[in-house]
Amino acid sequence: MTARTKKEIFDFSPIMQLFDYLESVVVRRLELFFKKDASPLPLMTDLSSATDPLSMFIKSNNLNQQELIALLIGIVPHFKADFFDNLIQSFFKQPVDFLQIGGIRGKQFRGFLPTGETVLFVIAGEDWVARQEAMLIFSDDHLFKKQNILTLDAPLSNEPLMSGLWHLEDDWAVLFTTGHSVKPRFSATFPAERLETGMDWQDLVLPKTTKEEINELRIWLAHGDTLFHDWQMKRYLKPGYRALFHGAAGTGKTLTAALLGKETGRDVYRVDLSRVVSKFIGETEKNLSNLFERAENKDWILFFDEADALFGKRTGVRDAHDRYANQEVSYLLQRVEIFNGLVILASNFKSNIDEAFIRRFQSIIHFPVPRTSERLQLWQQSVPKHISLAEDVNLKFIAEKYELTGAAIVNIVQFCCLRALSQNNLTLTIQDFRDGIAREFGKEGKLFS
Repeated sequence: MTARTKKEIFDFSPIMQLFDYLESVVVRRLELFFKKDASPLPLMTDLSSATDPLSMFIKSNNLNQQELIALLIGIVPHFKADFFDNLIQSFFKQPVDFLQIGGIRGKQFRGFLPTGETVLFVIAGEDWVARQEAMLIFSDDHLFKKQNILTLDAPLSNEPLMSGLWHLEDDWAVLFTTGHSVKPRFSATFPAERLETGMDWQDLVLPKTTKEEINELRIWLAHGDTLFHDWQMKRYLKPGYRALFHGAAGTGKTLTAALLGKETGRDVYRVDLSRVVSKFIGETEKNLSNLFERAENKDWILFFDEADALFGKRTGVRDAHDRYANQEVSYLLQRVEIFNGLVILASNFKSNIDEAFIRRFQSIIHFPVPRTSERLQLWQQSVPKHISLAEDVNLKFIAEKYELTGAAIVNIVQFCCLRALSQNNLTLTIQDFRDGIAREFGKEGKLFS
């Protein structure tokens, strides 16, 4: 392992300066509470020269003192696990459970975890007018909630509202405490994988009409923000964009999604619906909620592959299972409609998608099985340039005779090339192609002749 350069090492001095400021604020609040000091809370620390992600976030969003304190309270458990415990103990000269500051203990993390009450106490003490003003920090309209940065969890049943955990979302915690953003990994709470491709638009072989419809998505990705905000169309339009890709497997739906992300610098996440849908009542909605909340305001493209598994036609209500299945579809419809990025649903058959979804798509794009001319182009560009074809190999004849998708053609070329490599050969024979096509037909249960 090579040593990290100085440029790669995160500069902790600005964040330590911020936590020193938070410590001075908490101490002063305790002094004010016990009438040991009548002076106001310390002024905000100077961040004019700081360039770390946390300081830049504070400056770019012009956070006021209350917002800064609330943000630091949410961050501190990720950076200094004993921050509040040490402060309270040093102030009282012994371990004590100070009720007014709130806080809870986790199941694995045994340190002090801040609650809404912690935020209100540190910001406003017992000043009820100031507490009411500070309550705006927890609202759905605040920057913290809208950008999914900090969340006040719902309290336990029959417990006060402010007893809910005040927590920083994982992506922001990593960015603020390490200086680096980390791509989310596939997990039970994030059932999606990042799509990447080494291909370019010229590798995507589609009819002219399909390409023109895809171009509409490219235009929205390039100019959607301008239309929505600068041209004030947000008064009439819902946020985000919804598209349906339908057509046989292997016709370019997934590749198109990956190319849209590659062109615009956006991350594309393919959602694994088998991990989203749960047999347990309420779990599917929970999984979807986790996914959309993580993606909100990230400028991601969400790609739901084989979407008819979940987005299919709603059934008539014959039993409780049908009723909850319909609730899942309705919940998904709601989340798709309010998501502020691009959502792509991919299905083999348009007829499988619920009509309630169809009406809400801005684009419905058909990916047909390639025609002869398109298949020939796919064959020609898939065969490596330094590989020769035997004299009896006629790609035009193969393209005319065998109806195959782009993905199937790539699979066949891979088969032929691997066989050639195993035989230390740089020429592909007609038998190689015939065997490869026969294997691909066999996968689909089709007869080869």
